[in-house]
Amino acid sequence: MSFRLSRRKFLATGATAGAATAMGGFFMPSISRAADRPVITHGVQSGDVTANTACIWGRADRASRMVTEIATTEGFRNSVRIPHVDVLAQRDFAGKLALNDLPAGQDIFYKIHFENLDDGRASSEPVIGHFRTAPAAKRNIRFGWSGDTGGQGWGIDEDRGGMKTYATITKHNPDFFIHSGDTIYADGPFAETKETPDGQIWKNITTDDTAKVAETINEFRGNYKYNMLDRNVREFNRLIPVYYQWDDHEVTNNWYPGEMLVNDDRYTEKSALILAARANRAFREMLPITEHASEPGRVYRKVSYGPSLEIFFLDMRTYRGTNDANNSPVPTDNTDFLGRTQVEWLKRGLLNSKATWKVIAADMPIGMIVRDGDNFENGANGDGLPMGRELEMAELLRFIKTAKIRNTVWLTADVHYTAAHYYDPNKAQFQDFDPFWEFVSGPLHAGTFGPSEMDNTFGPQVKFTKHPTKEQGVNLPPSFGLQFFGLVDIDAETEQFRVSLRDVADDELYTVTLDPVLE
Repeated sequence: MSFRLSRRKFLATGATAGAATAMGGFFMPSISRAADRPVITHGVQSGDVTANTACIWGRADRASRMVTEIATTEGFRNSVRIPHVDVLAQRDFAGKLALNDLPAGQDIFYKIHFENLDDGRASSEPVIGHFRTAPAAKRNIRFGWSGDTGGQGWGIDEDRGGMKTYATITKHNPDFFIHSGDTIYADGPFAETKETPDGQIWKNITTDDTAKVAETINEFRGNYKYNMLDRNVREFNRLIPVYYQWDDHEVTNNWYPGEMLVNDDRYTEKSALILAARANRAFREMLPITEHASEPGRVYRKVSYGPSLEIFFLDMRTYRGTNDANNSPVPTDNTDFLGRTQVEWLKRGLLNSKATWKVIAADMPIGMIVRDGDNFENGANGDGLPMGRELEMAELLRFIKTAKIRNTVWLTADVHYTAAHYYDPNKAQFQDFDPFWEFVSGPLHAGTFGPSEMDNTFGPQVKFTKHPTKEQGVNLPPSFGLQFFGLVDIDAETEQFRVSLRDVADDELYTVTLDPVLE
């Protein structure tokens, strides 16, 4: 549901709002039996925030009326009540609300409670959330990014503090966060216990929906709800707006359109496209993602975040060809990675962008080789001139150079370790592009791997990397401390772009400050 809000009405002192505040806001305590009161089951969330819009989310335990109140102060002085949203079993009692015509550069507080549809006086306790709209003028900006939540069977172990990286990020109070994909691991069930490499026992919270690979819509939904059982995740979601991407594990490992899972006995549904359709619906229902009327289910989009920053969120999964040897010397339907429509959308967006910095948020890195058995999962396919999916990337990088698009930075996750790469045409096999940086982070809470093989096609120079040692092995649990995220600070005055790669303990592992090219 979408609601338009008058900026004047929102910021002005109104008689109706004042009366509501005097009564303690729009939440009136229930006088009904406790059993009649709905419960907010998985906290609240906000996402897809722009200068004037946002999406908020909540979920109840039964058919209910989602009632929302918003204000520019935490005390909800002069608050405004939003038309309600009814949440029903068809969407698993989850409700989303798109807010429009918000004031730019403003802290927004929202309060959600649910009223029983059988008895409107029976109400849940309210939960208060927060987000900050994008600025209209230059100001300091701080944001974070990472990916990979709940992977390789390492779920919520409350004795070990749960998903602690989320708490570390929350302490930095970023304006927003980019989740770069693998928001869930629908193909990675959680057992009650799992042995760590040093012989200790990891104890997972378990649920029915995460006891097997996800195939039904309810099972996909259940994977999102599982992550929100973690108190660190709920507090993070309450305070920080998130822009979500997806990659493969929202469906199943390394999937591509048209794939049939004939050799995977875990699945009774063999069509990856059917699984992806169900997964996409759950992705949109359980996260605060704005819907695209022109293409329901679309994940790629852009966000303008003031004069200094515009972000292009890519989808490297939905429009790709088959995972194969990835070695065609000429473009074919099977060399698609972003797909023609998305490539042209990205070109137009970059060309028309007036922002100083253009961040390209990718769900997979450019120059790291990621294999799928004997085939290739990523664009990179080994040293040499561009072939296969690399042809699409070569076209895009050439366009950025030819069109004189300055200050592009790539942010990504996927490979379960952190790194900083400088792509240097002087070190590349394909040289028709301007140099640029790519920063890799993650996992947020999953097994740690690495390092990946590097492909010299576009000349990536590894400036920094942190991953398990050979002695430690692979698939290290979160308790080993190799969980990573990145922070970016853009200075309002100089517009310098400072990147900091950090771990769960909040140690700064690597930092670099990029100066903008201003023409």
